[in-house]
Amino acid sequence: MPRFYCPPPLPSGGSFDLPSDAAHHAARVLRLREGRRVEMFDGMGNACHGVITELSGKRVVIGNITAIHTDLESPLRILLAQALSSSEKMDWVIQKATELGAAEIQPLDTERSVARLSAERATKRLEHWRQVAISACEQCGRNVLPKIHAPLDIMAWLQQMRATTGSKFILLPEGVTPLNAQAKPNGSVMLLIGAEGGFTQAESESALHCGFSAIRMGARVLRTETAAVAGLAALQTLWGDFG
Repeated sequence: MPRFYCPPPLPSGGSFDLPSDAAHHAARVLRLREGRRVEMFDGMGNACHGVITELSGKRVVIGNITAIHTDLESPLRILLAQALSSSEKMDWVIQKATELGAAEIQPLDTERSVARLSAERATKRLEHWRQVAISACEQCGRNVLPKIHAPLDIMAWLQQMRATTGSKFILLPEGVTPLNAQAKPNGSVMLLIGAEGGFTQAESESALHCGFSAIRMGARVLRTETAAVAGLAALQTLWGDFG
């Protein structure tokens, strides 16, 4: 069933017009027709079914609306702290992190980050990443959009996280403890992933001083985008909704 993101509030009944972006996608890209059943969600956990009752120009009207209650969120709340990488890799990480149930995504500017964003570019990228997450939610059936934070300098972010509770992991090639040897998290989990060139010694030491535990994911060195996906999948398998 085609799914469309619609900013809240969602209608509880009756009929309504799809927002312009969703209407364009339904009519011009998917070429849906009247009578087709569709699903809408608001990114906050609410969703409804409906039927296309009118297609005229840029307007797509949905009728016969019925609220649905489907909770696909993981019981494990994960914050993925991902060092900025090239645009394609970062888009891929945002997409897969959304599919894998990350609750929050924090892009980080590290010393070895390939991408460097000015304030103006960061604002544009943040909106772009949000659209990537919306598309991923439409595809995977998730009704809650992950919260994507504005990029921060890693050292400033680590200081903010120093006093936070929950389990905090940093993925390091020299990490001596495998993830499955860690105690089951009590509350939220943070997973910190480095850039293409990894963390500097100062960055990794600062993370350890701020309460992060160094872990490893097998014997091989993973690319930054692989590390994020492997780490999220492992967390969900061990303690989340994949187990």
